Amino acid sequence: MVGDILVGFVRNEVRKVGFERVVVGLSGGVDSALSAAIACMALGPDNVLPILMPYRTSSSASEADARLVCEHLGMTPTVIDISPQVDVYFERFPDADRGRRGNKMARERMTILYDMSWAHGALVIGTSNKTELLLGYGTLFGDMASALNPLGDLYKTQVFALARSMDLPRTVIDKAPSADLWEGQSDEEELGFGYSLVDLVLYHMVDERCTKAELRSLGFEDAFVDDVARRVRGSQYKRRPPIIAKLSARTIDREFRYPRDWGT
Repeated sequence: MVGDILVGFVRNEVRKVGFERVVVGLSGGVDSALSAAIACMALGPDNVLPILMPYRTSSSASEADARLVCEHLGMTPTVIDISPQVDVYFERFPDADRGRRGNKMARERMTILYDMSWAHGALVIGTSNKTELLLGYGTLFGDMASALNPLGDLYKTQVFALARSMDLPRTVIDKAPSADLWEGQSDEEELGFGYSLVDLVLYHMVDERCTKAELRSLGFEDAFVDDVARRVRGSQYKRRPPIIAKLSARTIDREFRYPRDWGT
């Protein structure tokens, strides 16, 4: 049922604006694999363009998994090594820490996806899930950017469940989630908690609007609840479009925001 809704969403959102194809950045992880699978079901594998964008320190296993997903879904991958442009930039800033470098790599990949979208007349499909979006665990105008996102209302644990139901390769589903921004990077280690636990508290906090007292009665520790709430509050700016100073009666993304105004 959920898969059918997301397939219909992609097909409708792509075609109603005059496109037939999508571009997806394929990392070898479960999120991008699931987005690609949904797109293939919606548009056919010939209309889904998977772009693999390794850096020189990226895991070779990640690229192998991305290629496995392409083979499994019947897609033809394009591989673009981002090492030259990233390295030449940081020659000017040799003291940049790995967080800064990781953000640069994420944005470099997105510029490539949008260039490929222009070259092939395709929309960029997103891969960020609800957990990442709520926690701000992503790079603004990097991996968080897209024209449409089928996974944005699925928690990470739901992404895993849907990927299993779609029979995606087990090596992609079962491995530890990682953005692969540096060697040995792990999402859950970097966040400081597991997805299964944080998804539970986010569901009760966001979807059910539970108070702190109610969350405590469910067994969540105050310190953990406070940490998650702080992350959600602190990353709100990442979930909003650029804020426009209001001067007129109909400001873009305030009064002027309804598709029905244009019959779409």
